[in-house]
Amino acid sequence: MAEGGDAATVAHEAGNAVQETPKAEPEKAAAPAEPAPPAEPAEPTVRTIVLTGHGGYDKLSVQQKPQPKAGKGEVLVRVKAAGLNFSELMVRQGLHDRMTKPPVVLGMEAAGVIEELGEDVSGLEVGQNVICLAQTGMWREIVAVPATNVFIMPEEMSYEEGAAIPLSYLTAYFMLFDFGNLRPGKSLLVHIAAGGVGWAATQLAKTVDNVTIFGTASASKHDAIKENGVDHPIDYRTRDYAEEIKNISPKGVDVVLDPLGGADTSKGLQLLRPMGKIVTYGSANMVKGENRNLMKMAKTLWQSTSVSPVSLVKTNKAIAGFQLAHLTGEIELVRSAFQDILNMYKDGKIKPRIDSVWAFEQVAEAMQQMNERRNIGKVILSPEKEPTKPAEGDAAPTSPLKKKKPSLFRRLSKRASRSKDEGEKKDEVKQEEQEKADDNKATNGHVQQTPEDEKIEDEAAEQEEAPTEPAAQEEKKDEAPAEEPEKIEVAVENPAETDDAKAAAADVVPDDKPVENEEKADGDASQEAN
Repeated sequence: MAEGGDAATVAHEAGNAVQETPKAEPEKAAAPAEPAPPAEPAEPTVRTIVLTGHGGYDKLSVQQKPQPKAGKGEVLVRVKAAGLNFSELMVRQGLHDRMTKPPVVLGMEAAGVIEELGEDVSGLEVGQNVICLAQTGMWREIVAVPATNVFIMPEEMSYEEGAAIPLSYLTAYFMLFDFGNLRPGKSLLVHIAAGGVGWAATQLAKTVDNVTIFGTASASKHDAIKENGVDHPIDYRTRDYAEEIKNISPKGVDVVLDPLGGADTSKGLQLLRPMGKIVTYGSANMVKGENRNLMKMAKTLWQSTSVSPVSLVKTNKAIAGFQLAHLTGEIELVRSAFQDILNMYKDGKIKPRIDSVWAFEQVAEAMQQMNERRNIGKVILSPEKEPTKPAEGDAAPTSPLKKKKPSLFRRLSKRASRSKDEGEKKDEVKQEEQEKADDNKATNGHVQQTPEDEKIEDEAAEQEEAPTEPAAQEEKKDEAPAEEPEKIEVAVENPAETDDAKAAAADVVPDDKPVENEEKADGDASQEAN
């Protein structure tokens, strides 16, 4: 009974549990998902050449940077071509006085198309081809430039020419006409006459009547600089340019443009005629190789001239220094000079020479072109140019990553080891050639084969095909060809060849041939020889 009662109780409780279970409510319709907020458009970027630190070519890289915006009084320009100057090589090595801390974007001149005008900009229009000038930052696909530093390009001018003109021609213009006061009948010395500034200075000087121009450049560039207007080209690598000038003009020259510094500044000062002027605008002698050379820097500074005003008074000479980058705050002076330059271009009096155009990704090779003095004219960078491989036969560009130069002891040890290896290699080659010659005489009738060698080879082949039985050998010997006496005669005239032939014949005898056959063959051969 208890068990039955417990079962009834359990069933009753289970029934109550079923009744107490709440009924499932019908599912509610899912609420529509709220639309995601529209993604903000990605900030536009432009390809930019960035100097990441002071040092070698590996300190330059092409990176994506935010696109500049045209601020008040600025113009947004899409760059088509940008100029490369020697000052950028010095900045990369940490030698320039404008020591902007990396990372920084270099470039002081460019040419392109206006894409946008900022507030308060007048006199310019979107779509115009323009030339831009700035302190730095021109090595980008798009740049923002103050409208006061933008000049409308002549219609007949290319973008490459537009990028080649500003720094080189403005520098030459101020040195010749402001500092140098170049007038008809005067004489001029232009260093690095095949470079950007040297090329510009020669053309501008030729706009003055009867000016005699001396120009230094390597011999391979003389035809080019003579065509540009240099009257007396001098190869500074093989000649003392000071002596060459004194031989032609014993009193010297009236104006010297000096981008070298150091000892060359002293020589230039000595070359000046009374009332002459030397204008220094660089220290190229400090730049030697890819990286900064402290010894070269110290030597250049040590050789630099220290001149007192009293010495200038006694010699009636003048020294001036110029750098366009420091002519800040004189924009009206710059604009006036540049307008004169553009007018000269329109009149056909000047025309920049483009040495080469490089892609942004090849800025290291472009700098190397200038650093090694291989350029004639201006080196240009272009954001739209695709990188190219060097043509077959051209010298491959130096790798941006250079290994440290080994010590003198290691270099001498390596040289001695290399000489020893070369000597051993020569001995091995000589020995191989001798062995090959011996083999050819003994077994290889295909190398310089003579008729006698052919007969010996045929005899050896017949012996190789002969049966191994003694009876067959006797039968073969009885059937000897009638030309046997000729072979005897050859053997007498050249015993060495006969011995070689016997050696060859012995080599082709089968190993399983009876020994007595070999003795019999030797006896027959001896009889024939007798």
